[in-house]
Amino acid sequence: MTKALDLDLKKLKGRAYHRAEWAEAVLGRYHSAIQNLSNLDVQQLHLLHNWMLVPPTLWPFNVQDVLADCLAALEKGKRLNSRQRLLIDLLPEPPDKNICNAVADHELYVQKGAYENLVKTQAKYSQNELAIRTDPQLRSQWERIKAAFNVQDYRDHKGVIRRTMGAERNLRPSFHVNLHRREDAFRAAFDAFCLRWNLYGMQNDEPLLLKLAVNITPFGTMIHIPAYWSFDPKRDIRWGAIASLHRARVPGRQGSALAEGLAERMKAAEKLRHLDKEALRLGLKGEKKHEFLCKGLGWVPRTSPKRISRLRAEFKNSRPVNKAK
Repeated sequence: MTKALDLDLKKLKGRAYHRAEWAEAVLGRYHSAIQNLSNLDVQQLHLLHNWMLVPPTLWPFNVQDVLADCLAALEKGKRLNSRQRLLIDLLPEPPDKNICNAVADHELYVQKGAYENLVKTQAKYSQNELAIRTDPQLRSQWERIKAAFNVQDYRDHKGVIRRTMGAERNLRPSFHVNLHRREDAFRAAFDAFCLRWNLYGMQNDEPLLLKLAVNITPFGTMIHIPAYWSFDPKRDIRWGAIASLHRARVPGRQGSALAEGLAERMKAAEKLRHLDKEALRLGLKGEKKHEFLCKGLGWVPRTSPKRISRLRAEFKNSRPVNKAK
């Protein structure tokens, strides 16, 4: 158990967000628990364990919380409930090592708020940062916010207060404001303040100006261009570096010609399913079966059997296409 845990922690060592320290307790419980679990239980937890070694940037939900919840149930002698099993069943296999390494490196930059590896023009940021840091009106408004609210209640361990985060397509989790609730009132005031000054937030009494940023999410790559930024697509961004980071997750080549080829292969695979059934019904085997399949697919008899096998394997788990009625 200790050896397996040490191996996991070694993989996480050096990752952003103190990942090894954060994960150690739950991973220790996992490696201890699987010694006494059935093969089915171990198999169910194994996928969550593998996702624990993936950078959290790529997690669709907090995998560590779910693993801890599953372990708590199993440690009490219970079985995983339907919701736990559903989450595990829906979770895909984790990204491969190359993807994880690329995103883990990116996380180290993001943790520091450093995007220089992807963004070229820092002068625009520096110019605007100097302007707001020396603006007396910003200081005056911040003092008014501090007089109206106990801002210490909203700071994290680094003294940072972050504005409400934007989201894909500007869909916000909550857009309702109840000014009778102190937290709602503070959030509304702080968000308005950040909008006025183009801020990400405040660290103690220092404004944190928004940066041109590139972030990986579980679902894609987001480029955020601050409203104040005079954007030059040729000079401001290292498109090659961004493309390389994004392409790490792309499964293969894409395009109109490839899409047409895929559609043709899907149609051929559907035909092959029916031909296989018919060949089985007719009792065809060997060369006769191969000739029958080739004729049905419109291929010459000398076509390699490996081509048919590849077509069969490529769409093995695809659902049959039902014709519209």
